[in-house]
Amino acid sequence: MAPYLLLGFLFAGILHAFIGDKYISKQLGGANFISVLKSTIFGIPLPLCSCGVIPTGIGLHRSGASKGATTSFMISTPQTGVDSVLVTWSMLGLPFAILRPIVALITGVFGGLLTNLIDKDKSIAIKNIKELDIEEESKSPMSVTEKVKSSLKYGFYTLPADLAKWLIIGLLLAALVAVFVPKDFFEFVSNKPILEMLLMLLISLPLYVCATGSVPLAAVFLLNGISPGAVLVFLMAGPATNIATVTVIGNSLGRRNLFAYLFSIIFGAIGFGFLINFAFPDGFFIVDNHLSAHNHLEELGWTYHISAIALLGILIFAFVKTKFISSVSINQKNIDMKVKVKGMSCKHCTANIEKALLNEPNIKKAEADLATDTVYIKGDNLDNARIEEVIKDAGYTAEFWCNIFVIFALNKLIEQ
Repeated sequence: MAPYLLLGFLFAGILHAFIGDKYISKQLGGANFISVLKSTIFGIPLPLCSCGVIPTGIGLHRSGASKGATTSFMISTPQTGVDSVLVTWSMLGLPFAILRPIVALITGVFGGLLTNLIDKDKSIAIKNIKELDIEEESKSPMSVTEKVKSSLKYGFYTLPADLAKWLIIGLLLAALVAVFVPKDFFEFVSNKPILEMLLMLLISLPLYVCATGSVPLAAVFLLNGISPGAVLVFLMAGPATNIATVTVIGNSLGRRNLFAYLFSIIFGAIGFGFLINFAFPDGFFIVDNHLSAHNHLEELGWTYHISAIALLGILIFAFVKTKFISSVSINQKNIDMKVKVKGMSCKHCTANIEKALLNEPNIKKAEADLATDTVYIKGDNLDNARIEEVIKDAGYTAEFWCNIFVIFALNKLIEQ
């Protein structure tokens, strides 16, 4: 996986630095087919997992994207990405690598159109397109050198930090299944396609696994006799759904959007699962044949070994620095409030929380720290209830640890 994953990280960094979220937000305002199609196409190459895509999707909605465009973005984006497509090609072969973005496109468009049909609420939230233009004009444009630095930082630090935990978990689960699950374990559902697919849905719907981390586990399922259609169900539903995702969508966008989201993923997964099982010849998706074609490792072994060492070093550095070393630059002695926040799991989460808080006129600084699950805030006349509401609207849960003003008042009371 390593060379393909490193190349995917590079592409992801280029997309992040040279396109950006602002441009995407400005294209998704209408509640029509074009905005839904645009949001799906924008979402497919982005390497966002389901934990990262939900705050990003909500942020897009608050920047002017319609509910239909937001739903299509949240359906298509976590299913695939440039990194996961390359890894899928390396482990499952070209057919699966082509199928994943096609399925993500169709299910995303279907979900967005279904949302527009059943949810007539066309209200656009906090920001509109003109305000986005004003924000862009107020910022000095980045030079090419700055964009290159930003793309490298995002591709080889921010993104690996988000994926490291789940990618390693996916690899370990794949290894454990490959070693300890006997080949005939899934025989009880063999030749029963609907049971296979329902089993994959039961496994994947509550499970959190990223689009890239799901690939090795999918390869093991295929090697153990699960049909290609059922494997596709896992590749779709695993990255796109988990309990946290369902809860946030229901709370933030409403039950109708949640219905459109789940129905599109479940209906699309089972439908496309049956399609590839019956439309393609036997042996078209045999993973053994594809993996055996990679015996040129002996010829290019140094490339794979160096890539593997580099990838492992990047993942370990990013994970340790993010999870165990505080990255907060704000002077904690001068902060006015710190808030414990549940649900932060990646850099996208912290960026969305900081952005939401900084939209408040009385907040001057806000920094979210993954290592301590804490947000540090500096501002004037801070309102606990309002800050809690902002964090909740962004898709997270706030727990106030302390307020500097309260501590100051208690100290004065004790002195008196």
